[in-house]
Amino acid sequence: MTPYPNRRPAGLLLRGLSLLFLLTLSAAASADDGVALVKDYLRGLNSLQADFRQITLGASGGDMLESTGTFYLLRPNRFRWDYRTPTDQQIVADGSRIYVHDKELSQVTHRSQKQILDGTPAQLLASNEPPEKYFTISNLDRGDERTWAELIPKTSDTDVAKLQIGFVDGELDTLVMEDRFGQLTRFIFTDIDRNPQLQYAMFRFERPAGADFLQID
Repeated sequence: MTPYPNRRPAGLLLRGLSLLFLLTLSAAASADDGVALVKDYLRGLNSLQADFRQITLGASGGDMLESTGTFYLLRPNRFRWDYRTPTDQQIVADGSRIYVHDKELSQVTHRSQKQILDGTPAQLLASNEPPEKYFTISNLDRGDERTWAELIPKTSDTDVAKLQIGFVDGELDTLVMEDRFGQLTRFIFTDIDRNPQLQYAMFRFERPAGADFLQID
């Protein structure tokens, strides 16, 4: 059986869910110290809005999936991914459960948010504890103009092998995630708004009429 049975964007996202929320890292710390940039930004992060482009490559390197959309975060425990292309999908976490709505299939799956977050790096979203509690963080030299940090999860109970974050002039430029199957996912973020005023209502999932509603826990 292939290790990637779900090639839809939302399915790819959930495997690395815990790490995707580091996407916002930008710069108040020293521009040549990626570790300091990571720690400094997370200290004051309350909310976030950003457009994203997501490119995923299979372990063989030949199977590529590209998607775009908008991401919203309201700490603690609430987030939303609105995918526009290639399919219309939405992921909503309301602080208790995570809902994945595939509008093309008219299907909603939902599961306990606690089961996904406990024991994984996603605990970065659930508490204000420092990132080094869950990651081994180091500076990384990839030989380009970016300032890089690499994060290795301290828990073995995750599909994520490592995360690399690149900054240009202290601002987030690139995030690359590798999972334990060798799949690579690159995120490019634009129009990042740090600590905007977001309403709790944005993170309440309303069951769509006529859609299949499947609980998977």
